[in-house]
Amino acid sequence: MTTVPAGRVALSDRRTERRWTVEVAAFRLAAFPVTQAWYAEVTGERPSAVRGDLLPVEGVSWWDAVRFCNALSRREGLTPAYRLGGDGEPAGWDTSADGYRLPTEAEWEHACRAGSTGPRYGPLGDIAWYRGNSDGRIHAVGGKQPNALGLYDMLGNTWDWCWDLYDPEVYGTYRVLRGGGWADEHWSCRASVRRRSHPTFRIDDVGFRVARSAPDAAGGRLA
Repeated sequence: MTTVPAGRVALSDRRTERRWTVEVAAFRLAAFPVTQAWYAEVTGERPSAVRGDLLPVEGVSWWDAVRFCNALSRREGLTPAYRLGGDGEPAGWDTSADGYRLPTEAEWEHACRAGSTGPRYGPLGDIAWYRGNSDGRIHAVGGKQPNALGLYDMLGNTWDWCWDLYDPEVYGTYRVLRGGGWADEHWSCRASVRRRSHPTFRIDDVGFRVARSAPDAAGGRLA
């Protein structure tokens, strides 16, 4: 886990042309996406279309990611961040919990940019697997250069699920995806790009990485 310092990030949405600014508290973020080996160790499952211990886990829904976070928290003796309903679906996020969770999209973009101001934190071919260099397949984590915080694969390889609802008034329960994937064109692999999908959606270029709140950042509320 890498410590991401507090800061401010400006988000935008091309569809609505909306712009907004978010203050981000310090938090911790995994340096790599969750790998297939790690996912299997915690859950006993290997859902990915292409197998490989060091490949990012893919073919996982937003709900799968949330359940992984809770299972990992219990495994390490931490308080799970998510409260699940009777049907196993997420009922809320306890921000006072010290367990693992998904990053918010503001946290994700702040961490991805790592102080940079352009669309990417480096030349795309050096930092990301995308349609132009992936040979039509997913790649092992950590194969490209990290950003200034030491975070790998923030762009390309697999999209990352984030906690946030995309636009509940229009899309209901759809959640935010960030980062672009191995099959995407260069314009999708930018720090500001937002994608959305239903929380049950599973496909071979969508995975996730885990975060934890800093001890002094827990607010003690249910979001």
